[in-house]
Amino acid sequence: MTDAMLEWQTRRFTELAEGPADGYVVRVRPEQVVEVAFDGVQRSSRYPGGMALRFARVVRYRDDKTAAEADTVDTVRALAPPG
Repeated sequence: MTDAMLEWQTRRFTELAEGPADGYVVRVRPEQVVEVAFDGVQRSSRYPGGMALRFARVVRYRDDKTAAEADTVDTVRALAPPG
């Protein structure tokens, strides 16, 4: 990640923030679509969605897509191993 990307990202997510930060958590409006690459999906009781992405990384921000066009948790869940 470049300094320019970090600066843009900070500015963008500050614009989308809903209310003040709660410790390390900043809640944002779900408007920015992010393309994420990962090596696999595993079941996990640690996260509310019930799964974790292995070696997840941001590929790019998708300004050509709306939040309504983004994949859902159910789409990702379908990639997880049964169990």
